[in-house]
Amino acid sequence: MSVQPERAQLTGLDDSHLVNLPGGHRLQLPAADAFSALREDAAAAGFDLVIASSFRSFERQLAIWNGKARGERPVYDDNDEPVMLADMSPGDRLHAILRYSAIPGTSRHHWGTDLDVYDASAVPEGYRLQLSAAEVSAGGPFDALHCWLDQRMAAQTSHGFYRPYSEDRGGVAPERWHLSYAPLSREWERRMSAEVLVACWNANSDELQLRDEIEKTLPGILQRYVEVPGSWCGPRAKA
Repeated sequence: MSVQPERAQLTGLDDSHLVNLPGGHRLQLPAADAFSALREDAAAAGFDLVIASSFRSFERQLAIWNGKARGERPVYDDNDEPVMLADMSPGDRLHAILRYSAIPGTSRHHWGTDLDVYDASAVPEGYRLQLSAAEVSAGGPFDALHCWLDQRMAAQTSHGFYRPYSEDRGGVAPERWHLSYAPLSREWERRMSAEVLVACWNANSDELQLRDEIEKTLPGILQRYVEVPGSWCGPRAKA
């Protein structure tokens, strides 16, 4: 079964709408241009704003998801402690993984509008990046960068970038490092639906682990872990 081009891009099955950036990263062109401008502003403020992760394909997200569901990749709780999935019911395993990992097809990283960032000038060469709460909290190496970004976002001078996961709403854990280019991503958010996801999963030959459990409560999962409040990017979110 084939997927319509627009839906294929939305779910990470197609990357033809993206441009290449240094380091093997990819974004949509308007998002790439906006990030370049934000990076220049950051440099003027003394930060080396670098992308840790940008576009992620459906296949890559599926490998991450299935690896965690099978116990081949670690899953952590809010205290960065490993979770023993084998001792959990399927439903509890699902929600433990969803705290930090998106179901394939639902990740904002599929769109080419979202990216994870850090300050390369704040750590020594060879530093092993974690993208953890400790790194971006007070006293962490990247707190200063994010305080600067907080100010830019509040002043609507962040070139359209905001944080969809700025606070804990009982779904996805806060991710201060995750930026989204709102002028594009707000529209892509509205395109997501259960119908789109099921068509995506049906078109893929590789099995999605925990799919039966996901489909039992898919509307609720979308509401809790995929949808974000309309206020996430402020009243205007101008570029």
